[in-house]
Amino acid sequence: MLKDFEFWFVVGSQFLYGPKVLDTVAARAAEMALSLNASGNLPCKVVYKVTAKTNQEITDLVREANHDPRCAGIITWCHTFSPSKMWINGLVALQKPYCHMATQYGTAIPNEEIDMDFMNLNQSAHGDREHGFIAARLRLPRKVIAGHWQDDGLQKRLGDWMRAAAGVAFSKSLRVMRFGDNMREVAVTEGDKVEVQIKLGWQVNTWPVGQLADTMAAVTEAEVDAQMDVYRAAYTLPAGDLTAVRYQAREEIAMKKMLDEQGCMAFSNTFQDLYGMKQLPGLASQHLMATGYGYGGEGDWKVSAMTAIMKAMGEGKTGGTAFMEDYTYHLVKDNALSLGAHMLEVCPSIAADKPRIEVHQLGIGDREDPARLVFEGRAGKAIVVSLIDMGGRLRLICQDVTCVKPIMDMPNLPVARVMWKPEPDLATGIECWIIAGGAHHTVLSYDVTASQMRDWAAMMQIEYVHIGADTSPEKLEDDLFLKDIAWKLR
Repeated sequence: MLKDFEFWFVVGSQFLYGPKVLDTVAARAAEMALSLNASGNLPCKVVYKVTAKTNQEITDLVREANHDPRCAGIITWCHTFSPSKMWINGLVALQKPYCHMATQYGTAIPNEEIDMDFMNLNQSAHGDREHGFIAARLRLPRKVIAGHWQDDGLQKRLGDWMRAAAGVAFSKSLRVMRFGDNMREVAVTEGDKVEVQIKLGWQVNTWPVGQLADTMAAVTEAEVDAQMDVYRAAYTLPAGDLTAVRYQAREEIAMKKMLDEQGCMAFSNTFQDLYGMKQLPGLASQHLMATGYGYGGEGDWKVSAMTAIMKAMGEGKTGGTAFMEDYTYHLVKDNALSLGAHMLEVCPSIAADKPRIEVHQLGIGDREDPARLVFEGRAGKAIVVSLIDMGGRLRLICQDVTCVKPIMDMPNLPVARVMWKPEPDLATGIECWIIAGGAHHTVLSYDVTASQMRDWAAMMQIEYVHIGADTSPEKLEDDLFLKDIAWKLR
């Protein structure tokens, strides 16, 4: 996905300085784009488009960007002074993510060379301030990144922002397939699908489980054999009868056919609606997630979409992103941890070692024993994310966690699992999560950062709540009270 997107580099100037200066600005801008692309720090291509000198140039460029599916955002910089009134029409019309890179071409002030010609050419220090004012005046969501354009730190921050912006582009075209409805009487998996499409772009619709059963019936044994070869290459298969595994392969093939036919990259199902099916999809859902699809259990379409989006944002990284749920706590003093798991459907991208396919009783759903992947999650820094509908607005909650190798082997728990310590500690983290209204389903990611999720939420213009090492219940309650007032005034 990331290779399909590009970011347009627009440099601000004006005619006041004459053609020689403008030619130099354009040449430097083109050089900077090439150098940034060669740095290895950016996931997407930077394309130098124009040194903008008039209102019309900027407006035309923005219109082009808005309608070009390859353009995932624009990056602006003012090499010289660019009067900000000429940016108004374009910025008001901008529908793509916007980053203001406040930099300058050179690094040090050249003591012997600096003169008025040098000063006329190198005016970023006040050109960027003029440009920044108009975005602040227009109340535009934007990312400001300052520093020298050749520094690794700036380039990596720009690359992180690109991933969030690509997540916006992915979100705007995301389609979610719901196999049946959500689990009965559950509140947090509900939500306003119309509002979500308006704000986030998701098309969320339902397809009958009976249609999935019919599609499964049409899957050939040869197709199942080929899928079994895929499983053998990636996982450790059980010895003996593989009937249950073959049934999961049939489910996966059928779900993928339906998803691809409808252009969907996320799906949900529920054990309360398995009409015509012998097993709840376990291995089938897990392996689909491993290939990039988003998933949500119990009909949770919001978490399925967020899983797909965060997988897209973390493309090319190796930590992994998975549908997750806090299942039970280890409330032991000085070693308090949360056990994350689910009945079946945790993505193997987060596995520390090669996952095993096992067949066990599920004890819920009144169907045959399903095959599923069993593994332990890897240790490392991660985040858990929840999108909830607050009634009139969406809230994205992000919590920092530290995943650890599970401190016990749990031989009688045949599911994928990971253990973590939420920030700032388990008890405080639980309190803050509940105060914010966080769902029991989350997306766990080692690849996407809290900063990137903050950028994504800002671009989407939805509320963002971060729970980290310095968060306290009292401060969070005050922050949420003020946010509630502010969002009601929007």
